[in-house]
Amino acid sequence: MKKITPEQIEKALSILKENKDSKLITHLNACVHCGLCGTSCMYYLATEDPKMMPAYKVDMVASIYRRYCTVFGKILPAWVRAREINEYTVEEMIDALFGSCTMCGRCVKHCSIGVDISYIVRIGRMMLAALDGVPESLQATVNAAIETGNNMAIPTPEFVDTIQWMEEELQDELNDPEAKIPLDEPNKKLLYTLNPREPKFFPLSISAVAKIFYAAKESWTISTAMYDITNYAFFSGDNEKARIIAQRLTDEMEKMGCETLVLGECGHGARAVRWEAPNWLDIKFDFKTLNLIELLGNYLRENRIKVDKSLNNKTYTIHDPCNISRNGGLMHELRFVIHQCVENVVEMNPHGEDSFCCGGGGGQLAMSEYNERRLKTGKIKADQIKATGAQVVITPCHNCVDQLMQLNATYKLGVQIKTVAEVVADAIVL
Repeated sequence: MKKITPEQIEKALSILKENKDSKLITHLNACVHCGLCGTSCMYYLATEDPKMMPAYKVDMVASIYRRYCTVFGKILPAWVRAREINEYTVEEMIDALFGSCTMCGRCVKHCSIGVDISYIVRIGRMMLAALDGVPESLQATVNAAIETGNNMAIPTPEFVDTIQWMEEELQDELNDPEAKIPLDEPNKKLLYTLNPREPKFFPLSISAVAKIFYAAKESWTISTAMYDITNYAFFSGDNEKARIIAQRLTDEMEKMGCETLVLGECGHGARAVRWEAPNWLDIKFDFKTLNLIELLGNYLRENRIKVDKSLNNKTYTIHDPCNISRNGGLMHELRFVIHQCVENVVEMNPHGEDSFCCGGGGGQLAMSEYNERRLKTGKIKADQIKATGAQVVITPCHNCVDQLMQLNATYKLGVQIKTVAEVVADAIVL
């Protein structure tokens, strides 16, 4: 850890001192250390290390608040267990708040008095961002998005080549040379966004969505300038960079003249755009936002696409991304869509709102420093999958897809991992 300057400390403390409402102070002072959050946290369950308990992470932030923002903390810091901001405290905070938490929110649902632990963890991450304490690999992902427009730094010609290749594949599959994946076409009804992992590693997900839009006779386009739905600054705690990324997507909607921004299969990205971005930008969107899950549900209810669930006749299970199901409220819509397109679904236990995180959220997939810990804690999800006896795992989030694929290899689960769009496309009858 580099030496911390007084200016950095003051900037970090301003996050505690200049909060606009009483939410932070309320939640920092509300924890009663009952320990219920520990039984809900996959990090604690996997390690049984008391320092992995969510309450311990809350207290790390609260102890700094007590030191600098309360009378007793200033006069008798030891008496109220108050901590100084120094290199040792910051190092422990980095490991606890970045390396041992996915901000999944499961502990919040299990908290006896409703402490918003994920919120406090992000406040701690904001302080660490001010102290130059963001793990290097996560910071590199944010920097790539700022510098290139997407978090994987994919050059535009490479992106265009991938889309054209997928368009040719789509035309061959549909036997229709008019089938298109439209790029940069203004005034369409929908502007569709992607996780950059799709053009980089999972291009078939793009052609699956294009097949669905073809069947629905949809008016849509993708922007080559700003197609990235992700916002890893939400995870790094750097609100200024999060604001820049959000503004670019908002500006692109205005430039393209589209009615609805469709949030592709990325849990944190959908959350960052739909609920966090208006706060960062201090605006109300003048366009609609729609999660792809909601759009697919609309198509099925309106009979805009025809599906035959017998085409998906293996045994499937559903992994709920935290920011789509528990924090996004789409667990029932997700199941409506899947049950329309799949014959046999076996649920994990627990699932839905109480589902365990896969272990890839919170920026964990971007932080190579914690790979071993990430895969160890992911065993809980691997065991859940194995217990279902499923052949295919469906999830509407590409971060989850990547983590589940690594768990599949690590724990030899022998399953396929598919996105919702892929499963719907497989069931479509033209």
